[in-house]
Amino acid sequence: MAAASNASAPRALRLAEVERIPVLGTESIVCGFHLADYIWADIFGTLAASSTYVLVTDSNLARLYGDVHREAFAAAWAHHRPGAGAPRLLVRVLEPGEASKSRDVKAAIEDWMLAERCTRDTLVVALGGGVIGDLAGFVAATFMRGVPFVQVPTSLLAMVDSSIGGKTAVDTPAGKNLVGAFWQPQRIFMDMAVLSTLPEREFSNGMAEVIKTAAIWDADEFGVLEASAAAVRAAVLEGQRGQGDAGLTRATRSPAQELLLRVIAASARVKAHVVTHDERETGLRGLLNFGHTIGHAIENVLAPQVLHGECVAVGCVLEAEVASRLGHLSAASVSRLARCLRAYGLPTAMDDPLLKRHAGDKGLGGLRPERLMRAMGVDKKNVGSQKRLVLLRRLGETVELRPTPVDDAVIEEYVSAGVHVGPVPAAGATAAAAETVVVTPPGSKSISNRALLLAALGAGDCRIRNLLHSDDTQVMLAALQAMGGCSVAWEDDGDTLVVSGGGGRLQAPGDELYLGNAGTAARFLAAATNLVSGGATVLTGNARMRQRPVGPLVDALRANGCAIEFCESEGSLPLRIAGGGLPGGHVQLAASISSQYVSAILLCAPYAQAPVRLELVGGKVISQPYIDMTIAMMAQFGCRVERVAENEYLVPTGAYANPA
Repeated sequence: MAAASNASAPRALRLAEVERIPVLGTESIVCGFHLADYIWADIFGTLAASSTYVLVTDSNLARLYGDVHREAFAAAWAHHRPGAGAPRLLVRVLEPGEASKSRDVKAAIEDWMLAERCTRDTLVVALGGGVIGDLAGFVAATFMRGVPFVQVPTSLLAMVDSSIGGKTAVDTPAGKNLVGAFWQPQRIFMDMAVLSTLPEREFSNGMAEVIKTAAIWDADEFGVLEASAAAVRAAVLEGQRGQGDAGLTRATRSPAQELLLRVIAASARVKAHVVTHDERETGLRGLLNFGHTIGHAIENVLAPQVLHGECVAVGCVLEAEVASRLGHLSAASVSRLARCLRAYGLPTAMDDPLLKRHAGDKGLGGLRPERLMRAMGVDKKNVGSQKRLVLLRRLGETVELRPTPVDDAVIEEYVSAGVHVGPVPAAGATAAAAETVVVTPPGSKSISNRALLLAALGAGDCRIRNLLHSDDTQVMLAALQAMGGCSVAWEDDGDTLVVSGGGGRLQAPGDELYLGNAGTAARFLAAATNLVSGGATVLTGNARMRQRPVGPLVDALRANGCAIEFCESEGSLPLRIAGGGLPGGHVQLAASISSQYVSAILLCAPYAQAPVRLELVGGKVISQPYIDMTIAMMAQFGCRVERVAENEYLVPTGAYANPA
């Protein structure tokens, strides 16, 4: 349809202040907030004049932004050429979803444009996510042998991935993106304000590509993403809501908007750099396919029920495991990558419930290895029948500046549900016995959680090696950082965690501390948060954690003078802990309950206001080795516990000094 003319005086333009990112020699990537007016003013003012502008979008986005762009088109033209007749704005609205990215829909758009008498001076504007961008870009690449086009990505995934680089395509029954062309957009307008309407699952979908990019290119940026999951999520999903024109200018950007711009721009800069040096994907650009060889195979089976980013997230972890299997990447780095992806709500394994549920729906063998290997057989990165993966050497660096050939047998091992491990045949037993094999098991969860809390409460730097990378330790580390208890850095390609302790100074976090189902963290922090100053702390968890007992520990702390409330069910999380200090003195705990309660009080006791005499009453102590572990580790950090009786411990006041 054509835009209606407006004879009245044009309204003032709201021109955003923007950041520009160069790609292929021109600053064609434009980032900012509330860009509609800027988009059309820039198109009219800097791109070649067109008689017709074709806006391609989907029905969801047309409802949200169709009138916004019609109005911005009219206002920008009135300012650009006052009194002059306006060019045509034609809008083509498609059904949302991957099904629209087909040869049939492409042909229908082209036939419609021909019927509307569009000519070679037509400019195509793709307003949407990856489906709209890929499809409209392919239309532009082939209509009249090529007309200019502009990308206006509206999803996080499209902003950081598909809109940059000029790849356009449609899907075929054989796979995704197998018929297409390279056709560079003249502008890519990234309006961060539109992300406020993004569903949370789509946020996670886009973050898979952001994390992937940092994993292949920038260790520092990966560290930021790893440590800032909650803040990044809030910036994307909540940073724009109810703020009107906030962010239109640099002076009005909130901290959340600045973080959002930083995360998206950092990822976009990497892709722009790679595209600039390898536009047609002959080498370097292949790095951007980390996680995509296996991810696309999963997507080939499970789309559209499982999203692109969800499939790529699993692919990233599996391809990282292949790199580890081949001796390139440490197991700790694989664990960090998986943990980071999980922190953004992404699946990381073939047996994730999301994948298993939809694989069962598909039938035909679901995600059987042979089916995935067949799908990988038509991957665009292959050289003949040789499959190629992007292999990491460390987080932020790849083995080669291109995908690396990998044997099918190795890949199949990691897309299989399991591997059978059998005994060495008798004939080979003697030879096997003669070999020296070093096996490093994963770190202990019990030791890891104690080490993290001790190092955060201590003064100075502590280097922790072979830390267990798990949800429980991630929860503990995130909570300690949220309370300002420590800062952390990684060394030795992620094998060593450096904790810079805050000397026992904990501040009330701005938000409640979500602990998932991490029982050890919940019990240790139920005691530690009494040391917090500056306000109350709320500890909460998932549904299972809110059923697990913590009442006896809370009773003992209350009896010692701590102010703690049960927010829901008596005896379980959530807890509201007033903080202000641990009084100390005589504390009694039942001997026959969890040793985690005993360790929680012991670990915090040196920072009490008076020496703590902890008495275990009412029977035989259970799990004594875990109590002994706590006491031994406290001694490593400079605080000695005296066992004054069979079930009685004396902890003097003091402070931990972190061992190097």
